[in-house]
Amino acid sequence: MAKRDFYEILGVDRKASADEIKKAYRQMALKHHPDKNPDNKEAEEKFKEAAEAYEILSNPDKRARYDQFGHAGIGGAGNQGYGGGMSMEDIFSQFGDIFGGDFFGFGGGRRQSSRRVNKGSNLRVKVKMTLEEIATGVEKKIKLNKYIGCTACNGTGAKNGTGYQTCSSCRGSGHISRVTNTILGQMTSSSTCPTCGGEGQIIVDKCSVCFGNGIVKSEEVITISIPAGVSDGIQLSLGGRGNAAARGGIPGDLIVQIEEAEHPFLVRDGNNLHFEQYLSFPEAAMGTSIEVPTLEGKAKIKISAGTQPGKVLRLRGKGLPSLESYGKGDLLVSINVWIPQNLTKEERAVLEKLENAENFKPRPDQNDKGFFGRMKEYFQ
Repeated sequence: MAKRDFYEILGVDRKASADEIKKAYRQMALKHHPDKNPDNKEAEEKFKEAAEAYEILSNPDKRARYDQFGHAGIGGAGNQGYGGGMSMEDIFSQFGDIFGGDFFGFGGGRRQSSRRVNKGSNLRVKVKMTLEEIATGVEKKIKLNKYIGCTACNGTGAKNGTGYQTCSSCRGSGHISRVTNTILGQMTSSSTCPTCGGEGQIIVDKCSVCFGNGIVKSEEVITISIPAGVSDGIQLSLGGRGNAAARGGIPGDLIVQIEEAEHPFLVRDGNNLHFEQYLSFPEAAMGTSIEVPTLEGKAKIKISAGTQPGKVLRLRGKGLPSLESYGKGDLLVSINVWIPQNLTKEERAVLEKLENAENFKPRPDQNDKGFFGRMKEYFQ
């Protein structure tokens, strides 16, 4: 099932400001909040869908990639995931500024907790792709040196997976409230609990393998699916595939940057490809058939007699696909005529005989628009 447009989900214009996006998300979250719609699976899915949209559109970098490349630009292809797999705890932890306080008017509870949830750091890798791979899309196996959850303690940081106790300073809330007397009356302020670092609990007996962090360094080989039509420098975001977070928190993302390998014959220009074909003088004058390279193999094309240097032949659909599957580009074959630089006496004698022949005198076509005019026509 095709993913819905994120702007459509939040009901905002594509030029909406950050404040407008945040306001729209708050409205959607309030409407479909699980506490207002108990045991309503449809409302829960819409709540998660809105959170997914907000996760991308509230981040300037992710929003820019989404605006340019759609879902594929942020890891939407191949079901890599970038928000759709978020749990309720992930949503409330990541968007605490949205759900904090009494915004929903539900007065506390599990979702109103301000306990800090650890977030793993993002990983960045470069993946080199050939034009052939870009034309079809590809699966790549990559080796990552990353933090993973400690198996000795199941990522808890506590020895044998046990040994936690509620922080006595904050009583498990993760924050300390202080009341201050001012000339305006009493004011309450809240800060992160210094004893537990905002986690609300303390490890009694730390794991001897990860020393209480819940994560260890390790190598991991993963397979990523890269969609057809990507370009050099584009970044794909794979949610949750980055470094694991300390003590069972939310893992970071894996940012995959595409590096395009140079092709030996073809030059890319957007979704179009360019190839420069040289002809001998007799071939250009008398016409011939030639083979030109494409990403699928060789293509045979006919050269008409009298073809002039600078002529561009278009092979439709032999270029690269659009990232959003809006068709394919073309292969543009630019014709050049090879002029020999060293002539034998016999060759020179033949050309001297033809030098004054009527058909060998330049007669530019008055309708010829020149190189730039022809190129302009092709791209209109």
